[in-house]
Amino acid sequence: MDPVALQVGIDVGAVFADAEVYLRQLVNFVVAFLLVYIVGRLAFVPLVKRALSARGFDEGVLGLADSVAAGIVLFAAVAVAFSVAVPGASLTAFAALGGALALAIGFAAQDLIGNFVAGVFILKDEPFRVGDWIEWNDTAGRVEEIDLRVSRVRTFDNEQITVPNGELANNAVKNPVAYDTLRQKFVFGIGYDDDIDQATDILVEEAEAHGEILDDPATSVRLTELGDSAVGLQSRFWIDDPDRSDFVRVRSEYVQAVKERFDAEGIDMPYVHRQLTGEVEVVEELAEP
Repeated sequence: MDPVALQVGIDVGAVFADAEVYLRQLVNFVVAFLLVYIVGRLAFVPLVKRALSARGFDEGVLGLADSVAAGIVLFAAVAVAFSVAVPGASLTAFAALGGALALAIGFAAQDLIGNFVAGVFILKDEPFRVGDWIEWNDTAGRVEEIDLRVSRVRTFDNEQITVPNGELANNAVKNPVAYDTLRQKFVFGIGYDDDIDQATDILVEEAEAHGEILDDPATSVRLTELGDSAVGLQSRFWIDDPDRSDFVRVRSEYVQAVKERFDAEGIDMPYVHRQLTGEVEVVEELAEP
């Protein structure tokens, strides 16, 4: 046999041998990855959710646990697949994956870890829960999901806002539905010549007549303003099991009832009006030639 042909034959055989090894390793990697990933998704993730659900955790915690468990399954699948594909390089594979993970975390640490920690504290301290109506930074809406990094809020205009957990954890958040009752306040203006006691009685009576305004705590009225054209009476009333749509409707019905009662009783609800007075002076000058 020609030496050149023999040399070529040896090289081709080596190439095919290497290709067979690489192909076997690729198949082992894919099979091991799919096996671990599928088993993890079908068994481990539901098991974690069932365990937390049995302990009474809400939907926010369950959603966070689902994300964390899915990440663990993915990492484990890749690590096991490397170990099966290249048995002698298992430690190297783990080290490479750990280094890559540490590098990724380092780049995203300021944002990702900060929001993750904020999410953990939100779930632990429970300033609000899934389904609560919250207000922050001149924005309001109902919490739909508390995830690993962000929370999703549906506004009352039916828009979805994705909010980093750090923003909610580091700013003042008002939760009007945190308790069983909610107090509302509204200032009614009456004229200076009107009877304050009569107007106060009307405010209390109309609150008592409304079926969704509580008798206990009772409605109270305070004189809070002496304006330019009106005396301000602030009515403070309570509603039960507060919800935004309910309290807006109840307040609207109450204010309308008071306005109609004031009109019937002859109590004025003045508004500010201004009259501009003065004169205009016209100056005529002759143009010089």
